[in-house]
Amino acid sequence: MVSHVQIIPRHAASLIEESLSDTPITVVQGARQVGKSTLVQDVLARRSGRYVSLDDANLRSAASADPVTFVEQFPNGCLGIDEVQRAPELMLALKTAVDRDRRPGRFLLTGSANLLRLPAIEDSLAGRAENIELFGLSQGERASHIERFIDRAFDGDRFLDIPGTLDRAGYLALVCEGGYPEVVARSTPRRRAAWLDNYTTRIVTRDASDIAQLRHLRDLPTLLRLLAAHTASSVSKATLARESGIPETTLPPYLDLLETLYLVQRVAAWSNNLAGRVAKAAKLTLLDSGLAARMLNVSAVSLAADMHPDPAGRLLETFVLAELRKQVPYSDTQPALLHWRDRTGPEIDALLESPDGRVIALEVKAAATLSAGDFKWLSLLRDRIGSRFAGGFVLYTGRDSLPWGDRLAGIPLSTIWAA
Repeated sequence: MVSHVQIIPRHAASLIEESLSDTPITVVQGARQVGKSTLVQDVLARRSGRYVSLDDANLRSAASADPVTFVEQFPNGCLGIDEVQRAPELMLALKTAVDRDRRPGRFLLTGSANLLRLPAIEDSLAGRAENIELFGLSQGERASHIERFIDRAFDGDRFLDIPGTLDRAGYLALVCEGGYPEVVARSTPRRRAAWLDNYTTRIVTRDASDIAQLRHLRDLPTLLRLLAAHTASSVSKATLARESGIPETTLPPYLDLLETLYLVQRVAAWSNNLAGRVAKAAKLTLLDSGLAARMLNVSAVSLAADMHPDPAGRLLETFVLAELRKQVPYSDTQPALLHWRDRTGPEIDALLESPDGRVIALEVKAAATLSAGDFKWLSLLRDRIGSRFAGGFVLYTGRDSLPWGDRLAGIPLSTIWAA
């Protein structure tokens, strides 16, 4: 069946081609319905490869019955296997095939789960595969523009020549759309809400049970709604356990499952002490702001009218964290995405740390005006780490780019995809 969704070129296509040029197995991972199958079929078509999907029951049965023959069905070209996590039996056969013939570009796999987090798969792919994560559409992809915000920020750019393109209501509309291609293609909030509701049900009733045998899977929608309510915050496990009804001692596997399914991301805490990062609490955030808004039953109209002032700020931060994570894989800098929260109270919404230790700090504000108070934690961190501080920005919903002291600026939120 031909999809009605407009095909938008994906930045990850170049990363896939690079991987296929020198790696036997390339794995494209991401949540369901972010466009993995479409992207992989496009890549395979250019290479005259073969595509098979394990969403097809017959193909899945064949893969399980005779995995060796299944992976060798296209020996002289690139074989694409969609939703490979649905037949874990293939992993050993793939390992054997690659160990016998390590030609690059032999297999192009997709998975709607993080395969490295699945015990049956992790060992078989180690050293043989490169993993490329695909997320929902970025704002740059929607505008046919490769975002260079990260690299330009580390190069010292303050973006003072880039005006904002939206007002607060416009940003909140993007937040509530999110990045799933099917949602972006739908013309009304009601139809977007219907798609997201059905999407959540499908994930819980099929995908979750496919990869995890947990006792409280029926409580997963409740847990996802709670995480949406606490998105972009360091909520405690005790709070989530109390509100979800899942015992605190058994809660971690459910959080891991939502992360494995690419519904939730953990943003690790930054510390000058590398070992200290392990002990500090990660910030949990949904990977798609549109899904988070739907889980909270809020709309762009209600958020813009300040009927829900608290969620507006957290959803905007969720949106920004998702956009940054989409940009990291194809940036030259390849920074880690982190957050900072000092035990004495200061906190910064997002930090990008380069491999050489330099830091870009970002605060997200739902307001359309700026004040000196918006920069106090950025200034504190700048003064604390000195030359490692490469730049600090307050992203806000106004239209003007404003210098604000040494290595600091207030910039329109749209700069992160317009740059």
